[in-house]
Amino acid sequence: MNKTILFRAAVSVMAAVPAGAALAVPTMYEHEVARGEEARIIESPIGGILNSKWYDYRINVTETRKELASDLRHATDIEDQRDAYSEYASELFQERGKYVKYMSKRGYRVPQVYLESL
Repeated sequence: MNKTILFRAAVSVMAAVPAGAALAVPTMYEHEVARGEEARIIESPIGGILNSKWYDYRINVTETRKELASDLRHATDIEDQRDAYSEYASELFQERGKYVKYMSKRGYRVPQVYLESL
């Protein structure tokens, strides 16, 4: 009975070590930048205008996500992963910029909130 308890304790410790080691791995800079760009994805059309540029933007975002997944699946080393995340962030930035620029030329602005300390 005592050996069974020791065995279970040893197995639980061995199972916990890889999980803890996985949490200790630092994230790549490119991955953090990509997640930052992903957080800035426009979720609703500017000014509530559903036009072809809005749909093009959403399609391009979806296509970019699929391309990232494909690039990560085919990545053979850390450099390939970095390139994939860097390309993903760059494409999201460019697509958002094109859509915002087009809408601003039409007189619509991206809503912004400014907080001031009183």
